[in-house]
Amino acid sequence: MSFGFLFRISFSVDKQMIHSQISPIKFNPFVLFTTCLLSLIFLYESQAEEGNQQPVPAQLGNFVLKDQTGTTQSLYDNNMKASVIVFMGTECPLAKLYAERLQEMSASPAYQNVNFYGIMSNQHDSIENIAEYASLHEISFPLLKDIHNRVADQFSAERTPEAFLLDDEYRIRYRGRIDDQFGIGTLLKEPRTNDLKNALDELLAGHKITVPVTKAVGCIIGREPKMKSTKEITFSREIIRIFQEKCIDCHREGQVAPFALSDYEEVKGWAGMIEEVVREGRMPPWHADPRFGEFKNDCSLEESQKQMIFDWVAAGAPEGNQADYPPAKTFSTLWQLPREPDLILPITQKPVAVPATGEVKYQYYKVDPGLTEDKWLQAAEIRPGNYAVVHHILVFARDKNSKGRGAGGEEGGFLAAYVPGLIPQPFPKGMAKKIPANSELIFQVHYTPIGSPQEDLSQFALIFADPEQVTHQVMTTSATNRHFEIPPGENNHEVTAYSPRAKTDVQLLTMMPHMHLRGKSFDYEVQYPDGKKQKLLSVPYYDFNWQTSYRLSEPLTLPKGTRLFCTAHFDNSTENAFNPDPTLTVRWGDQTWEEMMIGYCDIVVPLENSQATNGGLGGRADQIIARLDQNGDGHISKDETPAKWWAIFLLVDTDRNGEVTAEELEIAGKKFER
Repeated sequence: MSFGFLFRISFSVDKQMIHSQISPIKFNPFVLFTTCLLSLIFLYESQAEEGNQQPVPAQLGNFVLKDQTGTTQSLYDNNMKASVIVFMGTECPLAKLYAERLQEMSASPAYQNVNFYGIMSNQHDSIENIAEYASLHEISFPLLKDIHNRVADQFSAERTPEAFLLDDEYRIRYRGRIDDQFGIGTLLKEPRTNDLKNALDELLAGHKITVPVTKAVGCIIGREPKMKSTKEITFSREIIRIFQEKCIDCHREGQVAPFALSDYEEVKGWAGMIEEVVREGRMPPWHADPRFGEFKNDCSLEESQKQMIFDWVAAGAPEGNQADYPPAKTFSTLWQLPREPDLILPITQKPVAVPATGEVKYQYYKVDPGLTEDKWLQAAEIRPGNYAVVHHILVFARDKNSKGRGAGGEEGGFLAAYVPGLIPQPFPKGMAKKIPANSELIFQVHYTPIGSPQEDLSQFALIFADPEQVTHQVMTTSATNRHFEIPPGENNHEVTAYSPRAKTDVQLLTMMPHMHLRGKSFDYEVQYPDGKKQKLLSVPYYDFNWQTSYRLSEPLTLPKGTRLFCTAHFDNSTENAFNPDPTLTVRWGDQTWEEMMIGYCDIVVPLENSQATNGGLGGRADQIIARLDQNGDGHISKDETPAKWWAIFLLVDTDRNGEVTAEELEIAGKKFER
């Protein structure tokens, strides 16, 4: 499980928590990863009700703390009209995002009579960490180390960042968020309400503060644990074993998660946050309904494991006896692959500049891997150089003399992918994807601006199989529907799609649903030739931030004539906190504020059948037939063809019988390639 994905702004997230409007321009599901991955991790709301007046102490007591330079700072030392106190953390992604904004406020001439203090109360934030954080974000106002969390306790602060505004008598006049731009999994184009600034302006003007309390969103402050006597659950005996099984693949050095879960001194500072995201089901990121299917990569926690974590945190997160530690989990590589890659390719020769704002069209990069013979791909991993701005990467193989993108485009046929939450897995023994000799690789990269100029240099790592041991070819295909319209305000709009029918017996290996911000749920059903139907996968709460590939525990045989039927539901209403604009009619499109409906799947075909059947479920022509063939007769009539394609229909229908077959589509496709 990766706590690091949680606030994309994932890391994974309960869509009912926030009610806000997202900007398509700056949204990035991974602002999830400490800048590491669109990183805004473990976020939730504070308990204060927005707009409710809280009890105001007559006067807060003084504090005396050292800042990032070693200078002693005192709250009472400076006779100012107001003081802004913000609880911050060096690792909290949201605190990172607001660092520049707070610095701009503190440097503004309008606030020259205002003190700004950052209070660093996390026990795991060292003086060195704080100084590095100040340097990285060019912060000039004091960042004060709150040893033993005394100032956090004095203010009853819970989150980072959480802001407090004090008047000249050191009374709290405002507490809560800085503004509403960032939420759980959401990112507005601009703040709709600048809560802290508004309160400060009203205070300086001598006016009543309109909204004195808002809900703070952020990471839980990592207070020093108050140990309770217990012999039951300890980190060294039970908790580290859970983390090794479920978490450390991502929560280790060099991976996407923002911190490691193997070191007790690091983990204990996150104990409260870990309990919260586990209790709320945000971590581990697993969204399949347990009633349907069994999956090899199921990372969900058992109820007994959850209870162990809750009991451990309640007991003060004790370490236990160091002699109880299990052997450290080791990895053969910094990649998530089972061994060192055979080939590592940069996707671009130099870093790609990503602008601070605006729409970035899909970028396509061509790489010659120099393959002079057929290669069989056993495992692959695409690693973004900058998780904060890389929304997804697909890689296709094509002949160097071809003009097309590669078999299937976005709907299938790609070699490998990077999308939020996808953990690479090697194919089972004897199974691999084929990269023909003389192929070049085409990378489709989708960048999402996050408000500041960024650079990215992503890589592609490949592990090859011994061709003598390959018995089955793996191919990616899909059930796709491009022709839908989601009405404004509709909260449960249904869209369905069929895959092509299997042209021979094949095996189903994985399923990976794909939608965008309005995606609500997604189901896979297999329909056998004898009429039998079986639900294979149900994702009742689809989360765009975690696009998981669900690998069946055992490959499922699909007899010839079988097809997959996928059902998706979309929420285009104001009830969907991720919705960019509930007033629009939404159609297919590449950008996240548009939509897609794709039910990806990996199928496995015996080598002797893979070429004869054009991939088991057919090729591009069969995909088009499956998408448009409404009556299931295996052909496309003019009535089933969108009006804008009628001219093309007449060109492809070479025998003029009023129907287009897969064979006619294949002939037309070859002409286009030439």
